[in-house]
Amino acid sequence: MNVRLAFLMTLAAAPALAVDAFEIQIYDGSADAPGQAGLEVHLNQPKGGPLHFTLEPSYGITEFWELGGYFQTADGKYEGVKLRSKFVTPESFSTSFRLGLNFELSRIPNEGWGGEIRPILAFENERFLVAVNPIVSFPAAFEPGAMAKVKFWVMGAGLEYYWAPADSQQYLYETVDLFGVKDVEVNLALGQGLTSESQSLIFKMILGYAF
Repeated sequence: MNVRLAFLMTLAAAPALAVDAFEIQIYDGSADAPGQAGLEVHLNQPKGGPLHFTLEPSYGITEFWELGGYFQTADGKYEGVKLRSKFVTPESFSTSFRLGLNFELSRIPNEGWGGEIRPILAFENERFLVAVNPIVSFPAAFEPGAMAKVKFWVMGAGLEYYWAPADSQQYLYETVDLFGVKDVEVNLALGQGLTSESQSLIFKMILGYAF
Protein backbone atom coordinates (compact mmCIF):
# COMPACT_ATOMS: atom_id res chain seq x y z
CA MET A 1 0.00 0.00 0.00
CA ASN A 2 2.85 2.40 0.88
CA VAL A 3 4.57 1.60 -2.42
CA ARG A 4 1.37 2.38 -4.34
CA LEU A 5 0.93 5.68 -2.47
CA ALA A 6 4.54 6.67 -3.18
CA PHE A 7 4.07 5.89 -6.87
CA LEU A 8 0.94 8.06 -7.07
CA MET A 9 2.71 10.92 -5.28
CA THR A 10 5.59 10.68 -7.77
CA LEU A 11 3.17 10.98 -10.69
CA ALA A 12 1.45 13.94 -9.11
CA ALA A 13 4.80 15.70 -8.61
CA ALA A 14 6.01 15.04 -12.15
CA PRO A 15 6.14 18.09 -14.44
CA ALA A 16 3.24 18.43 -16.87
CA LEU A 17 4.15 17.89 -20.50
CA ALA A 18 2.85 20.14 -23.25
CA VAL A 19 2.06 18.95 -26.77
CA ASP A 20 5.34 17.86 -28.37
CA ALA A 21 6.83 20.87 -30.22
CA PHE A 22 9.23 18.75 -32.28
CA GLU A 23 6.95 16.05 -33.70
CA ILE A 24 3.39 17.23 -34.33
CA GLN A 25 2.01 14.18 -36.07
CA ILE A 26 -0.77 11.58 -35.89
CA TYR A 27 0.45 8.07 -36.73
CA ASP A 28 -1.69 6.34 -39.36
CA GLY A 29 -0.60 2.76 -38.63
CA SER A 30 1.65 2.40 -41.68
CA ALA A 31 5.33 1.36 -41.59
CA ASP A 32 8.37 0.98 -43.83
CA ALA A 33 8.48 -2.27 -45.79
CA PRO A 34 11.06 -4.89 -44.69
CA GLY A 35 14.53 -3.65 -45.63
CA GLN A 36 13.22 -0.20 -46.60
CA ALA A 37 14.70 2.98 -45.10
CA GLY A 38 12.79 6.21 -44.68
CA LEU A 39 13.52 9.79 -43.65
CA GLU A 40 11.15 12.48 -42.42
CA VAL A 41 11.99 16.13 -41.80
CA HIS A 42 9.76 17.97 -39.31
CA LEU A 43 9.64 21.78 -39.24
CA ASN A 44 7.43 23.38 -36.59
CA GLN A 45 7.29 27.02 -35.49
CA PRO A 46 4.88 28.78 -33.14
CA LYS A 47 4.13 32.45 -33.78
CA GLY A 48 7.02 34.46 -32.34
CA GLY A 49 8.74 31.27 -31.15
CA PRO A 50 11.76 29.15 -32.09
CA LEU A 51 12.03 27.06 -35.24
CA HIS A 52 11.95 23.37 -34.33
CA PHE A 53 13.82 21.14 -36.79
CA THR A 54 13.74 17.37 -36.35
CA LEU A 55 15.24 14.55 -38.42
CA GLU A 56 13.44 11.20 -38.21
CA PRO A 57 15.16 8.24 -39.89
CA SER A 58 13.37 4.88 -39.92
CA TYR A 59 13.91 1.32 -41.11
CA GLY A 60 11.54 -1.58 -41.70
CA ILE A 61 12.62 -4.77 -39.92
CA THR A 62 9.62 -6.94 -40.80
CA GLU A 63 6.20 -6.29 -42.35
CA PHE A 64 4.89 -5.40 -38.88
CA TRP A 65 7.97 -3.89 -37.10
CA GLU A 66 9.71 -0.58 -37.79
CA LEU A 67 12.58 1.06 -35.89
CA GLY A 68 13.17 4.81 -35.92
CA GLY A 69 14.65 7.78 -34.11
CA TYR A 70 14.56 11.55 -33.75
CA PHE A 71 17.29 14.18 -33.63
CA GLN A 72 15.78 17.44 -32.34
CA THR A 73 16.91 21.06 -32.56
CA ALA A 74 15.38 24.48 -31.78
CA ASP A 75 16.86 27.51 -33.59
CA GLY A 76 19.89 25.32 -34.34
CA LYS A 77 20.41 24.27 -30.71
CA TYR A 78 20.50 20.57 -29.81
CA GLU A 79 17.30 19.55 -27.99
CA GLY A 80 17.59 15.81 -27.50
CA VAL A 81 17.14 12.44 -29.17
CA LYS A 82 14.49 9.73 -29.16
CA LEU A 83 14.47 6.08 -30.19
CA ARG A 84 11.25 4.35 -31.18
CA SER A 85 9.95 0.89 -32.00
CA LYS A 86 6.64 0.70 -33.88
CA PHE A 87 4.51 -2.40 -34.37
CA VAL A 88 1.60 -2.39 -36.84
CA THR A 89 -0.81 -4.87 -38.32
CA PRO A 90 0.48 -6.19 -41.69
CA GLU A 91 -1.42 -5.41 -44.89
CA SER A 92 -2.77 -8.96 -44.97
CA PHE A 93 -4.70 -8.19 -41.76
CA SER A 94 -7.03 -5.69 -43.44
CA THR A 95 -7.03 -3.42 -46.49
CA SER A 96 -8.78 -0.59 -44.62
CA PHE A 97 -8.29 -0.91 -40.85
CA ARG A 98 -4.88 -0.64 -39.16
CA LEU A 99 -3.83 -1.12 -35.55
CA GLY A 100 -0.46 -0.38 -34.02
CA LEU A 101 1.60 0.35 -30.94
CA ASN A 102 4.60 2.68 -30.80
CA PHE A 103 7.17 2.77 -27.97
CA GLU A 104 9.62 5.66 -27.50
CA LEU A 105 12.59 6.30 -25.21
CA SER A 106 13.91 9.87 -25.04
CA ARG A 107 16.79 11.80 -23.54
CA ILE A 108 16.14 15.56 -23.42
CA PRO A 109 18.56 18.23 -22.07
CA ASN A 110 17.46 19.62 -18.66
CA GLU A 111 14.65 17.06 -18.52
CA GLY A 112 16.44 13.71 -18.50
CA TRP A 113 14.93 10.41 -19.56
CA GLY A 114 11.37 10.06 -20.77
CA GLY A 115 9.17 7.80 -22.82
CA GLU A 116 5.93 7.31 -24.68
CA ILE A 117 3.45 4.57 -25.45
CA ARG A 118 1.22 5.38 -28.43
CA PRO A 119 -1.64 3.08 -29.44
CA ILE A 120 -2.70 3.57 -33.07
CA LEU A 121 -6.17 3.06 -34.54
CA ALA A 122 -6.66 4.00 -38.19
CA PHE A 123 -9.00 3.60 -41.13
CA GLU A 124 -8.08 4.43 -44.74
CA ASN A 125 -9.67 3.91 -48.14
CA GLU A 126 -9.61 5.69 -51.50
CA ARG A 127 -11.50 8.70 -50.10
CA PHE A 128 -10.87 9.02 -46.36
CA LEU A 129 -8.08 8.71 -43.75
CA VAL A 130 -9.04 8.72 -40.06
CA ALA A 131 -6.73 7.92 -37.12
CA VAL A 132 -6.65 8.20 -33.32
CA ASN A 133 -3.54 8.16 -31.08
CA PRO A 134 -4.35 8.07 -27.31
CA ILE A 135 -0.77 8.74 -26.16
CA VAL A 136 0.60 8.08 -22.67
CA SER A 137 3.90 9.92 -22.01
CA PHE A 138 6.34 9.66 -19.12
CA PRO A 139 6.68 11.57 -16.83
CA ALA A 140 2.97 11.00 -16.40
CA ALA A 141 0.83 12.72 -19.02
CA PHE A 142 -2.05 11.73 -21.26
CA GLU A 143 -1.96 13.43 -24.68
CA PRO A 144 -4.62 12.19 -27.12
CA GLY A 145 -4.65 13.21 -30.76
CA ALA A 146 -6.74 12.47 -33.84
CA MET A 147 -7.05 13.33 -37.52
CA ALA A 148 -9.68 13.14 -40.26
CA LYS A 149 -8.78 13.80 -43.90
CA VAL A 150 -10.48 13.67 -47.28
CA LYS A 151 -8.56 12.67 -50.41
CA PHE A 152 -9.08 14.18 -53.85
CA TRP A 153 -6.88 13.35 -56.83
CA VAL A 154 -3.27 13.23 -55.48
CA MET A 155 -3.98 15.68 -52.65
CA GLY A 156 -5.91 15.68 -49.42
CA ALA A 157 -7.18 18.12 -46.80
CA GLY A 158 -8.50 17.80 -43.30
CA LEU A 159 -8.07 18.43 -39.60
CA GLU A 160 -5.66 17.29 -36.89
CA TYR A 161 -6.40 17.70 -33.17
CA TYR A 162 -3.96 17.58 -30.23
CA TRP A 163 -4.74 17.81 -26.51
CA ALA A 164 -2.49 17.97 -23.44
CA PRO A 165 -4.97 17.98 -20.50
CA ALA A 166 -2.29 18.31 -17.81
CA ASP A 167 -1.03 21.50 -19.43
CA SER A 168 -4.47 22.78 -20.55
CA GLN A 169 -3.34 22.97 -24.16
CA GLN A 170 -5.48 22.14 -27.20
CA TYR A 171 -4.73 22.69 -30.88
CA LEU A 172 -6.68 22.30 -34.10
CA TYR A 173 -4.72 22.17 -37.37
CA GLU A 174 -6.03 22.67 -40.90
CA THR A 175 -3.91 20.46 -43.14
CA VAL A 176 -3.03 19.90 -46.77
CA ASP A 177 -1.39 16.57 -47.67
CA LEU A 178 0.15 14.84 -50.66
CA PHE A 179 -1.18 11.28 -50.96
CA GLY A 180 -0.80 10.27 -54.59
CA VAL A 181 2.98 10.14 -55.12
CA LYS A 182 4.62 6.81 -54.26
CA ASP A 183 7.13 6.90 -51.37
CA VAL A 184 6.72 10.68 -50.91
CA GLU A 185 5.06 12.34 -47.90
CA VAL A 186 4.11 16.01 -47.62
CA ASN A 187 2.06 17.47 -44.76
CA LEU A 188 1.50 21.24 -44.41
CA ALA A 189 -0.62 22.63 -41.61
CA LEU A 190 -1.53 25.73 -39.63
CA GLY A 191 -2.65 25.20 -36.05
CA GLN A 192 -4.66 27.41 -33.74
CA GLY A 193 -4.56 27.19 -29.96
CA LEU A 194 -8.00 26.59 -28.45
CA THR A 195 -7.15 27.60 -24.86
CA SER A 196 -5.43 30.58 -23.23
CA GLU A 197 -2.50 28.34 -22.25
CA SER A 198 -1.91 27.30 -25.89
CA GLN A 199 0.22 29.05 -28.51
CA SER A 200 -1.95 31.26 -30.71
CA LEU A 201 -0.63 29.99 -34.07
CA ILE A 202 1.77 27.19 -35.08
CA PHE A 203 3.00 26.32 -38.56
CA LYS A 204 4.14 22.77 -39.22
CA MET A 205 5.54 20.89 -42.18
CA ILE A 206 6.56 17.25 -42.65
CA LEU A 207 8.54 16.10 -45.67
CA GLY A 208 9.23 12.40 -46.02
CA TYR A 209 10.69 9.90 -48.45
CA ALA A 210 10.93 6.10 -48.38
CA PHE A 211 14.08 4.92 -50.16
